[in-house]
Amino acid sequence: MKRLPLILMLVMTAFGVQSQDNVRIWSLQDCLDYALEQNIQVKKSKVNRLSGFEELELSKAQLIPSLSAGVSQSAVNYPSDGAMTNNSYNGSYSLSASLRLYDGGRRTTTIKQNEIRQDMNDLSVGQSENDIRTSLVQAYMQVLYAMESVRINENTVEISKTQFARALELLQAGSISRVDLAQIESQHSTDKYRLVMSQASLANYLLQLKQLLELDIMEDMAISTPELTVEMILTPLSDKQTIYQTAMDVRPEIKISRLSMDIAGLDIKKAKAGYLPVLSLNADINTGHASGVGMTFGTQMWDRMNESLRLSLNIPIFSNRENKTAVNKAKLSSVTSELDYLNTQKQLLRTIEGLYLDATSSQNQYLAAVEQVKYSEETFNLIDEQFFLGMKNTLELLTAKNNLLNAQQELLQSKYMAVMNIQLLNIYQNMPINI
Repeated sequence: MKRLPLILMLVMTAFGVQSQDNVRIWSLQDCLDYALEQNIQVKKSKVNRLSGFEELELSKAQLIPSLSAGVSQSAVNYPSDGAMTNNSYNGSYSLSASLRLYDGGRRTTTIKQNEIRQDMNDLSVGQSENDIRTSLVQAYMQVLYAMESVRINENTVEISKTQFARALELLQAGSISRVDLAQIESQHSTDKYRLVMSQASLANYLLQLKQLLELDIMEDMAISTPELTVEMILTPLSDKQTIYQTAMDVRPEIKISRLSMDIAGLDIKKAKAGYLPVLSLNADINTGHASGVGMTFGTQMWDRMNESLRLSLNIPIFSNRENKTAVNKAKLSSVTSELDYLNTQKQLLRTIEGLYLDATSSQNQYLAAVEQVKYSEETFNLIDEQFFLGMKNTLELLTAKNNLLNAQQELLQSKYMAVMNIQLLNIYQNMPINI
């Protein structure tokens, strides 16, 4: 269930929106759907997939014969007086076909590699989509955090405003000194400054989200606020090893890294094929004509027609170390791909461990912060009453108030950190985002 709080009106005003009808209200799902359709990196990965398909079709076409036709026309001038004719016109026509019968498996290996690369291109699209999901969840939660922070600071300003008004009354009654009034007034100014800074942070986070969605500079946006329940904040997590193993099974970057090792292995096989002979079959049909020979065009074309069939075998004997170098470099590339795979695994493990630690720590901090806010509110309310009864001094009042504000901010931070990291763990496990 989604609601439109007062702070949203503040955000719309800050962005120059005159009325609610003039701006689109974005939910997190709206942002995700829009970005997956419009994000440039996602589009580029889809274009790369189409390009890879063309490469695959090209490699398959190398297994069938090639066919070409040739036509040439020439005019020859003979300036000698002894020539039978000073000008001669000639034409030649050819049709050639070529088929490589055996090349040590180079073409079939290339086809296998391109099929694997096409699988990698498909996975790259999924990786780009996961990256944008991760960035959007982080940006969206930052906006929600900033919106609630503004609300807390607004309430704090209202409290300090009320305190200042009551302090003026006490000053007039002679119950407090001007020093006490100045301290309360100073605190009121500090609270207003914090509100302005939190509003600026909110505007900045909204701008980052807008840029992430690649919206036009003239397009305004506002954010709907989902209700974050205690159940969402304290969602039980699977054990860390289970989450990591699930991520290993579903994350595109892990699959891409595995497939890279397969391609590297095929590179070795293709390099070794350089030591093997190449057998080719060629067929040609040629004919032509010339002027001034006393024969008709058709007769010449028939008389000069010839057909040929050639079978050629190219055996590598000495290649200036090209083949040996190619094989050695392919083996080294295979080792590199294995190291890249291990590195990708370790990066994933570090990410999962970090998110898991942040999620569990934030959940524990949230539980502690709930209690801290409860007791800070009770303490502040008591000291506030006692201050205006003359039982507490200004320092004690302001200290209690700042303690309450700090407790509220800690509760706010732990709440959104817990939800954000839980959702990021869901993304890494290919689970739906439930905000």
